[in-house]
Amino acid sequence: MDTLTRIRAFIDVVEAEGFSAAARKVGRSKALLSKYVRELEDDLGALLLNRTTRQFSLTEAGHIYFRTASDILREIDNLADLVREGSKDVRGRIKVSAPRTFADAAVGQSLIDFAVAHPDVTLEIISDDRFVDLVEEGYDVAIRITRLEDSGLIARKLAPFSLIPCASPEFLEKHGPITHPSQLAGIPGIIDTNGRFLNNWRFENSDGSALSVSVNGRLEVNSPLAAMRAAEAGLGVAVLPDFVFREREAKGKLTPILDGYMSNDRGIYAIYPHRRYLPAKVRAFVDFLTQWFKNAA
Repeated sequence: MDTLTRIRAFIDVVEAEGFSAAARKVGRSKALLSKYVRELEDDLGALLLNRTTRQFSLTEAGHIYFRTASDILREIDNLADLVREGSKDVRGRIKVSAPRTFADAAVGQSLIDFAVAHPDVTLEIISDDRFVDLVEEGYDVAIRITRLEDSGLIARKLAPFSLIPCASPEFLEKHGPITHPSQLAGIPGIIDTNGRFLNNWRFENSDGSALSVSVNGRLEVNSPLAAMRAAEAGLGVAVLPDFVFREREAKGKLTPILDGYMSNDRGIYAIYPHRRYLPAKVRAFVDFLTQWFKNAA
C-alpha cells in the first residue's frame, strides 16, 4: 500500500474532523479510510487518533504527525504544480482568507474574476476579519489590509490603501466645518468595532507625529458598510476604507474631511507562506490580482 495514500487519508480525516465526514468529502468509504489510518498507525507503531463511537481527537503523536505530514504533502503537491506549470494550465484548490469588507465591496470582484478566468481552479474564499494562521490553518493565500510587518510570510502589495474620515453634507451643515481631528471629540462618531483602535481614533500631524482623539457616538457596528450607511443617514462621522468610500462618493451622500491627517503607510497585500516550491496556482492567483488592481487604478 502506498504510504502517501495512507497519509492523505489520515489528513482528510483530521481536517474533516471524523471518518464519516471525510468519507463524504473525498468519495471513499468510511471503512476504507479507517483501514488506511489503522495501517499508518501500525507502520509508525504509534496511535494517532483517539476514536470512540462519540468522540474523535488527535493524540499528542497525532498532532505532531499531522502538522509535519501536512507540510510534506503540500510540498509534494506544490512540486507537482511546478513541473506541470509549463502546460499553462492552472488547476486545483486555492484556500483564501479575505476580510469581509474586501469580499463584500467592489474590490471583491477581483476574486470572482479570477474564478471566471480559471475554470479548473476551485476557489475557497473564507471571509474572516481576524488574522488567520496560514500555515496552521492550511490557507494558501490571505488578503490583508494593514501596515506591513516583518514575519515569516511573503507579502506582495496589490494596491495602496487609506482610511477616509467622512460625513454627510447635512451633518456637516449642522455641525460646521471639521478642519482638525480634535473637533471630533465634541461631535458624534460612528464606531467601527472591527477597527484596531475602536473609539480611540488615530491621526497624523503634518510633521509625522501621532495624534489620538477619543470619539463617542450612539452607534457601534462591526462593518464598514454599515458605518457608511449610518454616515449617509447623518448619524455621525465615519472612518471608511477608501475603496468603500469611493463606491459612494459619486452619489454625493458623503463628503471627505480632515484630508492630510491620515497616514498613508497601509496597503492591500496578498500574503502567503514562504515555501520552497510556490504552487503555480498561487503564483497565478497573486499575479492576476496584481494586474486586476493595476487595471482598476
